[in-house]
Amino acid sequence: MHGRVGQAEVLGLPGNPVSTLVCGVLFLAPLIRAMLGRGDVLPETSTATLEADLQPNDMRRDYLRGHLFMRDGLLRVTPFARQDSSLLRVLATANALVIRPEYAPAIAAGETVEVIRL
Repeated sequence: MHGRVGQAEVLGLPGNPVSTLVCGVLFLAPLIRAMLGRGDVLPETSTATLEADLQPNDMRRDYLRGHLFMRDGLLRVTPFARQDSSLLRVLATANALVIRPEYAPAIAAGETVEVIRL
């Protein structure tokens, strides 16, 4: 949740540590940048070549934890197979979030996806 109490900005984050980090990247950091008057408020994104097939997405935008790396001069990303938000080990080894838009169709390895570097 986001709101104001008087002059103060208030941002509520989820209780799950993985969800909290993802929401911090998506909402808290942009809020702080905006409060500082910066123009680059939103998280910077890049494109990367997908290294594994992904299933179709449902009505919710997802941010899949993954491993981003360079090979043959191309930025590549491998999403972790297990994405449960209680898996701290997956979060600890992730260096990127793969953005899956709402209702995204299945996508095959070799296609391009949008990522946020962690």
